[in-house]
Amino acid sequence: MVSRQSLLAVLLAFGAALAGVGAGRMLFRAPQPVESAFHTLIHRDLALDAGQEQAMARLEADYAAAQARYGAEMDQDNRDLAQAIVAEKGYGPRVAAAVDRSHAAMGALQKETLQHLFAMRGVLRPDQQARFDAALVAALNKPVARKTAPQP
Repeated sequence: MVSRQSLLAVLLAFGAALAGVGAGRMLFRAPQPVESAFHTLIHRDLALDAGQEQAMARLEADYAAAQARYGAEMDQDNRDLAQAIVAEKGYGPRVAAAVDRSHAAMGALQKETLQHLFAMRGVLRPDQQARFDAALVAALNKPVARKTAPQP
């Protein structure tokens, strides 16, 4: 049978653990991804009217479909690359061709993304466009986080 003191100690430890997790989440938040920051800017900070919201929803649906298409294409490109690596056991013509196909899909997605961003910009009023432009430039000028190789 569990004593009252043991039960109280378990409950206190559990409460302290929950408080620690909550404090950690508040203090150490991961940076917001660029697309989430843009989503927040557009839907919360720019105060879109109802017509703008509807236009943005259509643009986002179209872009989501394009992302899915290119995502499936890049998944297939990765499978093709894996097969080429297994077959050639080195950097041969099949590997090079698979890499080129993968890069083509990535480039097409990047172009699609830029077209999407400019389409969204076109829905905005000039005052909103200025804030959108500033956020886009800031995002593009932000350094990409890179992992460094361990030093010997």
